[in-house]
Amino acid sequence: MPESKKKPSAKPVTYAAAGVDIASGDRAKERIKELAKQTFSRNVLGGIGGFGALFKFDSKKFKDPILVSSADGVGTKLKLAFQLGIHDTVGADLVNHCVNDIAVQGATPLFFLDYLATGRLENKIIEKVVTGLATACRENGCALIGGETAQMPGFYADGEYDLAGFIVGVVDRDKLVTGADIKPGDLVLGLPSTGLHTNGYSLARKLFFETAGYKPNDRVKAIKDKAGAALMKTHRSYLPIIQKLTAAKLVEGMAHITGGGITENLPRILPKTVSAEIALGSWPVLPIFEHLRELGSVEQDEMMRTFNMGVGLTIVVRPEKYKKVAALLEKLGEKHSIIGRIVKGNRKVVYTQK
Repeated sequence: MPESKKKPSAKPVTYAAAGVDIASGDRAKERIKELAKQTFSRNVLGGIGGFGALFKFDSKKFKDPILVSSADGVGTKLKLAFQLGIHDTVGADLVNHCVNDIAVQGATPLFFLDYLATGRLENKIIEKVVTGLATACRENGCALIGGETAQMPGFYADGEYDLAGFIVGVVDRDKLVTGADIKPGDLVLGLPSTGLHTNGYSLARKLFFETAGYKPNDRVKAIKDKAGAALMKTHRSYLPIIQKLTAAKLVEGMAHITGGGITENLPRILPKTVSAEIALGSWPVLPIFEHLRELGSVEQDEMMRTFNMGVGLTIVVRPEKYKKVAALLEKLGEKHSIIGRIVKGNRKVVYTQK
């Protein structure tokens, strides 16, 4: 092998010189520990810092417990967070997304772990992200018990990071919501989203910032909001509503509307012999989606499989239970729309006009 033509460095080369500041990382981790402890319940053992996070499962509360887990990320919504310098909401986006994913199966969140990878560690930014994670975990009754903070210079650009999470929840087997008993004639209800939630951002950013030429702080008349603020609205948690509905045994199935929209998410809970007939125009479509459609002359099918279109959660209920469902939602101050019904079919969503 050829010998190196360069002379050895006169000074010892450190990990920090290569871009990984261990001391700074340790300081960030200490602050993360403080934030995480605010989410702890008596079931969390050992605190933060071990090779594995410890959680004592209280099996006495359940007759036949089933653990339900999910993992997800924030996606390219992070690009907008970098542009705007807003880092305290993406953590909530991530937690709420994961909570919804297990809640639709009837599960109560137990604990959450995050993975945060960055180029050069900026403690203030990391603290803001983790503050968002911890706040959302507390609001959802979920313990933030561990995770990983990785410094990867040369892999991520300075000032950028990636964020992903993993959640575990529990539900008694007889309270598991699977959609297996959904049948023709059942109603499909839609609950409103706050905006894009965490999906469709690659297309939305292209249309807003390239096609329309908006700047993040530009006020857009069509949506009565600033471009960046509208896109950064937090992905909401439906957990309190879901818990009330499932406790009253009022739902046959629920679908969290994320990437793929109603088109791809609703079929995930349908039996093989039925389809969902969804009536376009039966719910209020948020102005931001109408504006995105106009900017790119985006076809209807593309909109429906890219965005949630103003529906963040769909619920399938028996017609005879609808009045009770509507009364409960009204009591909770939650708006809803009847957006369709279940028909005989082959596990697809079929769109009709209202």
